[in-house]
Amino acid sequence: MATPKTVAFHTLGCKLNYSETSAIGRMFEDKGYSTVKFDEGADIYVINTCSVTDFADRKCRKVVRQALRKAPDAKVVMIGCYAQLKPDEISEIPGVDLVLGAAEKFRILDFVDNLEKATDKGMVQAGEVTEAKDFINAFSFGDRTRSFLKVQDGCDYKCSFCTIPQARGNSRSNTVESIVANANSIAEMGVKEIVLTGVNIGDFGNGTEVIEGIKPKKEAMFIDLIHELDKVEGIERFRISSIEPNLCTNEIIEFVAQSQRFMPHFHMPLQSGNNKQLKMMRRRYKRELYQERVDTIKKLMPHCCIGVDVIVGFPGETEEDFLETYRFINELDISYLHVFTYSERANTPAAEMEGVVPMHIRRERNEKLRILSEKKRQYFYRQFVNQQRPVLFEAHKNKELMAGFTDNYVKIETAIDANLINEIATAELTEINKNGQMDIRLSEIGALND
Repeated sequence: MATPKTVAFHTLGCKLNYSETSAIGRMFEDKGYSTVKFDEGADIYVINTCSVTDFADRKCRKVVRQALRKAPDAKVVMIGCYAQLKPDEISEIPGVDLVLGAAEKFRILDFVDNLEKATDKGMVQAGEVTEAKDFINAFSFGDRTRSFLKVQDGCDYKCSFCTIPQARGNSRSNTVESIVANANSIAEMGVKEIVLTGVNIGDFGNGTEVIEGIKPKKEAMFIDLIHELDKVEGIERFRISSIEPNLCTNEIIEFVAQSQRFMPHFHMPLQSGNNKQLKMMRRRYKRELYQERVDTIKKLMPHCCIGVDVIVGFPGETEEDFLETYRFINELDISYLHVFTYSERANTPAAEMEGVVPMHIRRERNEKLRILSEKKRQYFYRQFVNQQRPVLFEAHKNKELMAGFTDNYVKIETAIDANLINEIATAELTEINKNGQMDIRLSEIGALND
């Protein structure tokens, strides 16, 4: 019997990319391929790219070089958002053999078996993003304690800074029935936590397609989906990865507050605390609505973790605009920030706007908000010192430690106990360690299911 061909994967970017990489990996395995680690050397390397992070081209080139150092004769395939946006540019990266667009990436096996090593530039198979109309099931498994479950794809919002609609197409959703079936499959694999992911998951229900010949029974909204997932046996935790504040309705907040399985953790992109900037960004809310959402969450769940995305250095952002954003966030009862330095994206309205902020000022503002984020996180963590909270334990890159998150997303570190990996247990939170994570007291630990 011939030795099976090997394939290795590298994923850049978001949870949605991780879910799709994992799904594509299972397609390869079903075809007889053997999946190996990226640094082991493989016959085929699949690199799932991102367009949101800065320096996408530089990162792609670095990963390709790393792959070919391990296996100089390997075939290299590029997929993902950057591959859809700049397919010709990526095809000219030395060592790239094939570039697949959004509508083609899930047909990767149609291309790789007969793929020849490129002598000059790679082959491009990337049609218009309008061809990406179908919803393709995907969830991650095997590389971590939790699973990222894709429930929605694409986006109908036209934020002036964003290329995601150009990279992934219009909003489309899975059916509730199919998602519940996926959640049941994940539960059977022994996974304890599912993170619901997509581009704009609060928009779930719009653009629902016929999937595998099954029509949705009715137009279901995101609240309908989480009601049904809450009934799935075997999954002890669900998290909502990120949801737009205008779509994070009181009904959703109230449901999470009373649910035993949906964790007290929201991540809501803000982008700016200045209404002038929000309008220029073409966001669909004002800061007052964002404040209302945070107040409602904290009223119903004082212990809830709230994460915030924010962009600094957007065109036209004056020093006073930035200070208004800083003051607004400083007064918000939120737990941490993801801070993005604005960078120009081709074919977006923002790239043509006046009032360009010098890069050194963008970086200075980024650093100020990162410092604020750490202060917010430390303050949030300190509220739970000497409290007992449930923790889902997972492996740590330092093999002498294990990590994990409480229900409300406090990250812990402690000495490893192999019997606790992928188990949920109650632990007493003792102090914040030098790494900024929470230490716990193991002597009082006890499995929730005992």
